[in-house]
Amino acid sequence: MSKPKQVTIVEVAEAAGVSIATVSNVLNRGGIRSSKETIRKVELAAEQLGYRRNTMAAGLSRNKTFEIGLIVPGLTSYYGQLAEHLQIEAHNAGYHLSVFSSGGFDPDIERRNLEVLLQRRVDGLICHGLAMGFESTRSIVNSGTPLVLINGWDWPEDISIGSVNLGFAEACRQSCQVLVDRGCTVLCYVGSKSSKVIDEQRRMGFMAGASQYGSQLVHEIVDYRELDMEAYLQDLLQRHSAPVGIVAFDDHVALKLLTAANKLQLNFPKQLQLIGINNDYIAINSFPGISSWDIPYSYQAKMAINKLLNKLTNQPETDEIREIEVPLVFIERETTKI
Repeated sequence: MSKPKQVTIVEVAEAAGVSIATVSNVLNRGGIRSSKETIRKVELAAEQLGYRRNTMAAGLSRNKTFEIGLIVPGLTSYYGQLAEHLQIEAHNAGYHLSVFSSGGFDPDIERRNLEVLLQRRVDGLICHGLAMGFESTRSIVNSGTPLVLINGWDWPEDISIGSVNLGFAEACRQSCQVLVDRGCTVLCYVGSKSSKVIDEQRRMGFMAGASQYGSQLVHEIVDYRELDMEAYLQDLLQRHSAPVGIVAFDDHVALKLLTAANKLQLNFPKQLQLIGINNDYIAINSFPGISSWDIPYSYQAKMAINKLLNKLTNQPETDEIREIEVPLVFIERETTKI
């Protein structure tokens, strides 16, 4: 079976009744202004003939692909929603977003994905708190392709042009204050070590929040993967006076704790109080509802795309904040309401 003939730019020019140069300018986003009528005729002819741009060839010819590469640890929950909002912001700015998953902070997959994106000559990169570390990332991102990090703290300027970070530490610090204000004298952080730097930020915030109350407050940190949730909650309430306050790594961990508490018929908020992070549908629809910190996805995505575009369009960087912190918003529900 013969291969279908590929429509050429010459055929589009003939169908539209314009020059080849005009078609190239319109379809490849050239810098020469064309009338709305000319653009309409060219785009209509291209659509009717089934013309497809060779974006790679076009990108090589003008050293610009209008493509941005995104690497996130996964495509579920927070990461999936973030990717969706970044895609919208990129589209609105005239760029295409190519999304890759690193399979849960796997440095080998991250390395491969970065190399693929750079081979495709993407104009810029957005990556979520890379697991590879400074030196291994520096060895790849050395071609001048600008990199913006999402939730990447304290990265050197020769690797990243900056970052847009969610205020996880501050949210956890304030969570301690909320729980103490609601009468808790014992605070626990149930974390997720496998989430690396994200968990580190939460732990830092929790410790800062707990330490401000000194010896009058008992606090501890555990990892949820090491716990039998029911046994842990029973032990907590045997060792300490109620109410006990728990800050969970996210709403998924909070749901596991909530389920265990419901099986034990513990009372919220008299015996146990619980705060999650992300404000997922889980927190909204659970029973009782989980108090959680809401993430402004659109704002974080907009800030990341704008930071990258400022670099790509050579906008002056004076007064630009290198590490932008995006505050989370507390949404209180039944697990802390008195």
